[in-house]
Amino acid sequence: MTQHPESVDDYISTFPPDVQAVLQAVRRTIHAAAPGAQESISYQIPTFTIGGRPVVYFAGWKKHISIYPVPELDQSLERQVTPYLSGKGTAKFLLAKPIPYELITVLVQRLATQRG
Repeated sequence: MTQHPESVDDYISTFPPDVQAVLQAVRRTIHAAAPGAQESISYQIPTFTIGGRPVVYFAGWKKHISIYPVPELDQSLERQVTPYLSGKGTAKFLLAKPIPYELITVLVQRLATQRG
């Protein structure tokens, strides 16, 4: 990864092609779940804001991608998210397994509601 990416495209371009495809799909999923969200780089990772307020971040790693933060969860959603929790506020999705884009959609929608 570049030391200081200037855009989400710049950030994604630093990964191998197979990971780029996943990151682009996560990006599209976030935009679909939070229409009108603006992209930027904050903390050197892709950040999506609504009304100037950060809603969700994502990052690529060698073997996984992460979504930050995890929203407040109800019992049903907690059962779905628990296998992916890594620390209190991070959902970690292994690249070796299918990425649960539907779950990412639900998380982002919940974040947009809670933070917007």
